Amino acid sequence: MNAIQARFAALLRHNAGSEAPPPLLTPALAGRLLERLDGIRLFAHGYPLLTNLTQLRIKPEDMLDFAYRHELQGLSLHLLDGEENSLSRMIPAQLQAFADKARALGLDVHLEISSTRREDVDQVVAIARAIGTRNIRVYSRYEGHLSRVMAIIETDLRYLSELADRYDLHFDFEQHEELKSFEIAQLLRQVGNPRLNALFDFGNMINACEQPLPALQALAPYIRQVHLKGVRIVPEQNGFGHYGVLHGSPEDDLPGARMLFELLMLGDGTPQVVAFILEQENHYIAPAFRQSDEAEDPFIPYREMSETGLPPGYTVERMVADEHRWANNQVRHVRGLLTELRVLAELTLAEAGQSPA
Repeated sequence: MNAIQARFAALLRHNAGSEAPPPLLTPALAGRLLERLDGIRLFAHGYPLLTNLTQLRIKPEDMLDFAYRHELQGLSLHLLDGEENSLSRMIPAQLQAFADKARALGLDVHLEISSTRREDVDQVVAIARAIGTRNIRVYSRYEGHLSRVMAIIETDLRYLSELADRYDLHFDFEQHEELKSFEIAQLLRQVGNPRLNALFDFGNMINACEQPLPALQALAPYIRQVHLKGVRIVPEQNGFGHYGVLHGSPEDDLPGARMLFELLMLGDGTPQVVAFILEQENHYIAPAFRQSDEAEDPFIPYREMSETGLPPGYTVERMVADEHRWANNQVRHVRGLLTELRVLAELTLAEAGQSPA
């Protein structure tokens, strides 16, 4: 194995385990990888600056400036980010001004809600239509035995399917800690609408007692959006929780490079993933939801929406300041990883006497 192949293999093996050997970086794969790197769409997210938004230090429109300043392609924003300044509280004129600013900066906006309930979906659809976006992230938060929860979600998804067809929308269901990836794939397969797909989060499968790469493989046919972040895996009872850490740091237990590569390569002709969203969640605490020894029809407890409290010893002022550093850190890390993949692909083509297209 030459130095190029050795470095590519080492990058993709990091935290990936021996059961998933990386592919050989052939000239054909290198050419396809370069095409995907050229077309990758990186988005900002509200969560890395959540304390700033919650404390009203910045507004949702300031997140557009963050995305533009970092030369990203868009912004994914929760409907409630920014409290009283959030999109959910804006009057039509404010929504129009937000949409106009995004358009002027050349940024796409994707919306997120933490629900599949009809009233919440109706609200986000109205706002999506007001600002001219077609992409909405959802996830469910129901309590009960898994079979009952799955039945309720399927009913919700069929309503989303109707709205998607009616208004030319796309809904992406996130695997958000309580459902396993194959269960979400089963729901999407049963509904069978190409406008309903999945958002793959880098760490949430841990809480469902899954491993990252098998979870990605199970959900792969449906993944349209991705949340990128760093996670420390925390054993709990007979399952695992996770703790948010800086993406790519020594504490990050995820096979981040391998997941990014696999997600980049999804789609036969055109790229399947339309948004790689930078969702740094440093200090976020998420408990285990599924257990390795659970019953055949386990009970799924209710969960609140995600939030990150102040870490021990932190003041609001320090958290507000550090969030900006951490968000910048993630942009730098992901861009560095993408650059390394590009260099390895270009060197592979040069070695084979080919030039990038």
